[in-house]
Amino acid sequence: MTDRLFKNMRNALRLNTIVERDRMIAAGGMLGLIALAWAYLVLVMPQPLAVAMPDLSHWGFQHFVMAVAMWTVMMVAMMLPSVGPWVAALSTIGGGAGMTQELSAGEFLVGYLLVWTGYSVAAASAQWGLHEAGWLSSASVLDAWPAGFLLIATGVFQWTPAKAACLEHCRSPIGFFLTSWRSGRSGPFRMGVQHGVFCVACCWALMALSFVAGIMNLIWMVFVTLFVLVDHAVARGLWLGRATGAGLVAWGAWLLML
Repeated sequence: MTDRLFKNMRNALRLNTIVERDRMIAAGGMLGLIALAWAYLVLVMPQPLAVAMPDLSHWGFQHFVMAVAMWTVMMVAMMLPSVGPWVAALSTIGGGAGMTQELSAGEFLVGYLLVWTGYSVAAASAQWGLHEAGWLSSASVLDAWPAGFLLIATGVFQWTPAKAACLEHCRSPIGFFLTSWRSGRSGPFRMGVQHGVFCVACCWALMALSFVAGIMNLIWMVFVTLFVLVDHAVARGLWLGRATGAGLVAWGAWLLML
């Protein structure tokens, strides 16, 4: 009886050690990605956009690919910090059959970032179109009128039921996994895609304001990162988003009156 008890205790300790190791691997990998993304942005920031993307009088496919890469790195830097609780939870409970916890967390991240890569393609396409239409300055900032309308639209969106519903899905890792669990080897990937869709639906308009503040504006990116972290961390209430929305509407109205 005593031998069986000690054996069970050893097995429990061994399992706990494995779980802690997997959590450390997952956390280390995610923090590494975040650090690399921010390091790239900080190193590129001193360069004017014309240097980073030469000959911008007319865009070509090469410029489009570079813009997609730039937007993708921006999304990794700004959105990956807020998904930390999901990665921590999944690296503890595991996911796909026959997969270690760190692989499950890795697949979840791949699915999540794939959705934001899709958003980056859309943003780069919009940048291309706005550039060709002559609505973007050399610093990739929208002219006053389109910027004003975008600010007002983003501010109003912060008050909509759609924003509230998507935000609710982005606040509780345990609640998400309880209601949206996907089994099988592809389960973590599919959950990552689903969570990414909710996050894009929640934050797409805020990210689009990079066209107002200036694409590759480091101060703006830091603000958005902190806003998303706090907005997702507040367990109850929509006061932060709605207060920010009111400010964005006022900013947009001011631009339209200039």
